[in-house]
Amino acid sequence: MALRETRRINVYVPPGYADSVASQLPVLYMPDGGIKEDFLHVAGLVQVLTTNGTMRPFLLVGIENTARRRDLTGPTTSADDKKIAPQVGGSAAFRQFIRTELMPVIRQRYHTSAETAIIGESLAGLFVMETLLQEPDLFDTYVAFDPSLWWNNGWLVNQAQTRLQAYKGPAKTLYVASSSDDARIPESRRLAPALRAAAPQQLRWYYESMPAETHATIYHPAALRALRLVFAPSKVPTAK
Repeated sequence: MALRETRRINVYVPPGYADSVASQLPVLYMPDGGIKEDFLHVAGLVQVLTTNGTMRPFLLVGIENTARRRDLTGPTTSADDKKIAPQVGGSAAFRQFIRTELMPVIRQRYHTSAETAIIGESLAGLFVMETLLQEPDLFDTYVAFDPSLWWNNGWLVNQAQTRLQAYKGPAKTLYVASSSDDARIPESRRLAPALRAAAPQQLRWYYESMPAETHATIYHPAALRALRLVFAPSKVPTAK
C-alpha cells in the first residue's frame, strides 16, 4: 500500500444511478473529502446542479484526511514550509494511492466511464496543480481554488511554463479561482500569465478572480461556478 494505512472513502451517487445498470458515470475525486471536511458541501452542490440540469451527473469520491499536510504537499527546501507539520512532501505517495489503489476499486465497484476529474482548495488545490503539471494523464479535468502555490518558494509556478509547453497529450481542462487573500501572494499572481504564455492548445483553461471572497469563503461559491462551467451538459439541438 502506498500510504501504509487504511483510508476512509465517501461516495455520492446521483439520483437514478441505482435504477440504471447500464449508466456509466464520470468520477470527480476530491481530497479533503471527509464528512467533517468538504465532502457534504460538494455533494450537495453536485446533487442540486445535477437535478436542475446545469451539471452533468457525476460520481463524487471523497478522500478523508489522516495527515493532510503530508499528503497534499510536494518536497520543499523551505524551512518555514517544514514547520507546518511533522511530515510534509508526501504528494507522490498520495498520487500513487489514488492511481493504483483507489481508482481501480472505484472502477470495480461502480459503473464508471473513463472520464475523471479532481477538485480541491488551498493545499488540496496545490495538489491539483502539481498533478496537472507532473502527471497530467491522471485526470481529464483539474479544478483548484486558492491553490497554495507559495509552497517550496513557488517552485510549481516556476516550472509551469516549461511543463505546459512540453505537454503533447490529449485534451485537458483546468479551472482556477483566486480570492482576495490569494491575490496578495506573488506566486499566485504569476499563474495566469504563465497560462496565457504557455498553455497548449489542448488545454482549455479558466482563471477567475473572486475578490469578494477570502481564503475561508471561496470554496462554495467557486465550486458552484466551476461545476456549472466545466461540467455543463452538452446542448442538444432543438428540432425546428
